[in-house]
Amino acid sequence: MKLAFCLFAYFPYGGLQRDFLRIARVCLSRGHQVDVYAGAWQGEIPYGFHVLVLPGRGFTNHRRSESFAKKISKYVTGKYYDAVVGFNKMPGLDVYFAADTCFAAKASEKSILYRLSGRCRSYLRLERAVFHRESKTEILLLSDREKAIFMKQYGTFGKRFHLLPPGIDRDRVAPLNAVEVRADLRRELDIGADQKIVLMVGSGFKTKGVDRAILGVASLSVGLLEKAVLLIVGDDKTRSFRRLANRVGIADRVRFVGGRKDVPRFLVAADLLLHPAYRETAGMVLIEAMAAGLPVLATDVCGYGYHVERAGAGELVPTPFQQEILNQMLASMLTSERKYKWQHNAKEYIANTDVFSLPEKAADMIEQVAAC
Repeated sequence: MKLAFCLFAYFPYGGLQRDFLRIARVCLSRGHQVDVYAGAWQGEIPYGFHVLVLPGRGFTNHRRSESFAKKISKYVTGKYYDAVVGFNKMPGLDVYFAADTCFAAKASEKSILYRLSGRCRSYLRLERAVFHRESKTEILLLSDREKAIFMKQYGTFGKRFHLLPPGIDRDRVAPLNAVEVRADLRRELDIGADQKIVLMVGSGFKTKGVDRAILGVASLSVGLLEKAVLLIVGDDKTRSFRRLANRVGIADRVRFVGGRKDVPRFLVAADLLLHPAYRETAGMVLIEAMAAGLPVLATDVCGYGYHVERAGAGELVPTPFQQEILNQMLASMLTSERKYKWQHNAKEYIANTDVFSLPEKAADMIEQVAAC
């Protein structure tokens, strides 16, 4: 089959980008041709990929996004693709991988001035092209929670949604030598065995709630704070968050280590995964932490939060979010004797749940659509 994969931007360490890459590789391994159209591309182009970079025009992200979407329709027309697969919302898709939350629902909570802005109207047009009632786009869903939201906003037919299982890499499962891996990374980072590593993983620091995490660590008692280190793994601008850490007096307790290829080592070396996201369609890192036996503290807006709750592998901060509640839960979890129970529950859940097959199931669906 001949497939076109489309996304606004590819960069290493992005969650959507990683899912795109793994799905594309599965399609390639099955003998399909995959042509990739991207508005921007950072990093090396993987072997076997045909990548065409089509930068969108405009001074703002939403203008560039709409410009790119218009270019895509021109480039794929007449090339006889069996299926056009989008990883961002845009017109003309046969399959959409729904990694983002519903923009219309979010916009409805904003002021009338925001809803009239060019940014809002642009993103609504792109989203409507995928989800409106007359659209034929099949939707690959990461979280069942979002299905009801999209159906309410657009009247989308339920049969167009296809729920995917999580798709973590198997190297996220704690290795047999986890104790040695933990000790090695702590030694490498000059972090003592008795210190508490609070770990955050993911690019998009504002959305992931890095500010909330910094305030949470700053609220710890003096004795606990002296032993705490907030490690932030991900690729994003750090200036405003470093200033916040400095302002609340914990600049020496916060470390930004950048995007890393050795995330499994951090998961094994940490004491708690903290993910106080403002919004999160899925939250693959929650599943990855569980696979490593790392207790999780996340906001309940995370699509994969129900896995944490169902497994008994940590705690969820309730909505509406209150910083004081997060602070209390963070301190409690760092000192709780339930740590080993959370670890055991997480590993047991992962051993008995399909949390690996997202790329394969997505490829199956793409093939079904392409064959029609």
